[in-house]
Amino acid sequence: MIKRTLNDIAEMIQIENDLSPYGKKEIQGVSINSREITPGQLFIPFKGERTDGHQYVSDAIEKGAAAAFWQEDVPNPPTHLPIIIVKDTLTALQELARAYRNQLSIKVVGITGSNGKTTTKDMMANLLALKYKVQKTEGNYNNHIGLPLTILALEERTEVAVLEMGMSGKGEIDFLTKLARPDATIITNIGESHLQDLGSREGIAEAKLEIINGLKSDGLMVYMGDEPLLRNYFDSYEGQATVKTFGRTEQNDLYPVNIQQLDNGSKFQVNASEVEFTLPILGMHNVLNALSAMIVAQHFNVSFAEMEAGLVKVRLTNMRMEILQGQNGEKIINDAYNASPTSTQASIELLANLPGYKKKILVLGDMLELGADEERFHEEIGLSICAENIDAVFTYGRLGHLIAKGAKEVLSEDRVFAFDEKAPLIEELKKHVNDETIVLVKASRGMKLEEVVEGLQ
Repeated sequence: MIKRTLNDIAEMIQIENDLSPYGKKEIQGVSINSREITPGQLFIPFKGERTDGHQYVSDAIEKGAAAAFWQEDVPNPPTHLPIIIVKDTLTALQELARAYRNQLSIKVVGITGSNGKTTTKDMMANLLALKYKVQKTEGNYNNHIGLPLTILALEERTEVAVLEMGMSGKGEIDFLTKLARPDATIITNIGESHLQDLGSREGIAEAKLEIINGLKSDGLMVYMGDEPLLRNYFDSYEGQATVKTFGRTEQNDLYPVNIQQLDNGSKFQVNASEVEFTLPILGMHNVLNALSAMIVAQHFNVSFAEMEAGLVKVRLTNMRMEILQGQNGEKIINDAYNASPTSTQASIELLANLPGYKKKILVLGDMLELGADEERFHEEIGLSICAENIDAVFTYGRLGHLIAKGAKEVLSEDRVFAFDEKAPLIEELKKHVNDETIVLVKASRGMKLEEVVEGLQ
């Protein structure tokens, strides 16, 4: 984490007051939450519409904070405390992170995409940790606040940082990538998330492609080569970065061969190696995520033979293809962290092809932020369900009813159940499961379908 004196900070960012009385005082790390302050941290308050973090500055310092930012337009800064006055506390946080990153001798991998960012980040960190000291984005700290906090949490002896970059609109990835200055970047895919804000898949692609704006000129750009929107862009790319692709098809630099779906993951090989890889994560889409990480790992001189040991140990963040057991012996795949048509379709395909279960049940909820075509997307998901491989479909939410409507076109009505409340859904679902059943649960984060998972356990 950042360890600097207040005099150092005064040289890293623009400040508006005299720090000489406290200039030799050192901060160790930063926090934006006064309730979680640890001794020595720099507390950064934000002035919000409902609450103003400045009212907690004195409390934070009392709890051990070494110093605190104070926004210039907030009246009555305490004169008896180590306060750093800045024009805007959010901007100061970002500029401090930028200055700190520029002082670090570190390699950075930046990852974006509509789906699979966090999974790819976890895989990437595992592979690079075979040779380097690695830190990665924790949780969902991937936006204009989270990424600066992640950078300021980097140890000076860290060799590689794996940074996830999220967005909801244009210009956001551009800001993040120029702050992080990555040596390698990955675009996992282009889906439908944020259609509400960006209007089209073309708009989403343009926003994701901003990641290349901060890539070092001699860096590596890795993207999903099966996506025409990305391939069309890079077919006319004139930059100096090395560009490589991954995907299902042979037109890519790296693609999978000899894939074997297991009940707890996958075994596969790639076109560029004879090594057989074991990935303890379900789904073909996660094999593809692994390929993108493998290209970057190879760029950092990790061999395919070494990667086998790294992939087999990958563990994902909770609620991403998390395998659990229910009260009646059923297996549950908790993939309730987020959902889009692309990722939901991948999850349905996974469940349909999973061996070893006599009964397969889908529990699907609303997919949010899809814009004007949200109803069509939901009905199409229902229509895409294979009646031969899926035994029952349970839906939750207003838009979930449209998934059920589509599903009833391909499954008999007695195999499709639509609910507006979770309690009756859980009660009915329990009647359909036993120790030969597997249940896959997926929806957007706002639907909180992990509560259904908890109801089965």
